[in-house]
Amino acid sequence: MTITDRIEINPKVMMGKPVIRGTRIPVELILRKLSEGAKERELLEAYPRLTKEVIRAAKRCSQFGKAAR
Repeated sequence: MTITDRIEINPKVMMGKPVIRGTRIPVELILRKLSEGAKERELLEAYPRLTKEVIRAAKRCSQFGKAAR
């Protein structure tokens, strides 16, 4: 699976911000929670639609953004 199987950018969803595919959960939220010290397990409990693979895709998505700067 590729990152686009898990992350989508759609101008009609959350004003075009990257979100977890099929949800309105912004990648930015996941990354912020992780940077604030949240554990993967805590995110999985708080957001039942997430999977470990989705969290990893969100982390990879952030790397693409850094490379583009």
